Amino acid sequence: MATIGVLALQGGFAEHLSSLRKAAAHILKQSPSIPGFDFVEVRTPEQLARCDALVIPGGESTTLSLVAAQSGLLEPLREFVKVSKRPTWGTCAGLILLSEQASATKRGGQELIGGLDVKVHRNHFGRQIESFVTDLELPFLSQDGDGIKAAPFPAVFIRAPVVDQVLTDEMASIDDKMEITTPEIAAPLSKGPVQALKGKVEILATLPGRHASNKKAAAAAVLTVGGMHQAPPLKGAGDIVALRQGNVFGTSFHPELTGDIRIHVWWLEHIARSRQLN
Repeated sequence: MATIGVLALQGGFAEHLSSLRKAAAHILKQSPSIPGFDFVEVRTPEQLARCDALVIPGGESTTLSLVAAQSGLLEPLREFVKVSKRPTWGTCAGLILLSEQASATKRGGQELIGGLDVKVHRNHFGRQIESFVTDLELPFLSQDGDGIKAAPFPAVFIRAPVVDQVLTDEMASIDDKMEITTPEIAAPLSKGPVQALKGKVEILATLPGRHASNKKAAAAAVLTVGGMHQAPPLKGAGDIVALRQGNVFGTSFHPELTGDIRIHVWWLEHIARSRQLN
């Protein structure tokens, strides 16, 4: 039986636990031979040590980081992710903590766990009142199925981060139609003695039409003969909102705030498979 922890210091840990239990019940109904899952709230290093995998929920990333440090969890979390290389999924604030760099941080910056060789931009879409829900294409949900395209996922964005920059030249996309622009390469800056994981950063999903260059395009709208403003066509694949690097998975949005458990099912199935192989 795999023990799945949910970091329960602040934020939406209860919602993740509920979604994980529903996902586990779905998996066990489909595949009764799988040993099963046990779910625990993680607030101490001792509880973390029991876990085979971990979810870091959404919430307030600065608060999560501060409480983790005060609880003596920050270094054990880095060891868990980057040395033991146990499966770890971060949503929203969890994605920020699992990144090697973050921009738009509060004065003095914040401690990060690291593990994803990316730089994220906090609160990319604005304040809480600018939160939104949108149907998002997630090709990875179709990857292990019968070739039928997965229905769009109802992605909830609340003061969400996006990936500003990939800090390694090892990049891939799960969708071969998805445009990848090689970004400027920078050195990882997450604090602590543990080094970041190396390997390919897989772009799993983007939010179309919100690419950073599109703001500049809209500002540079040209005046047509008829006196109407017309913006140039949108460029780029959009903002990166889901990615994976090795054992680390991150989403900008909140799957746990929907009734759709497909991502939780997908993640647990990958954990079950990897344990069977090992």
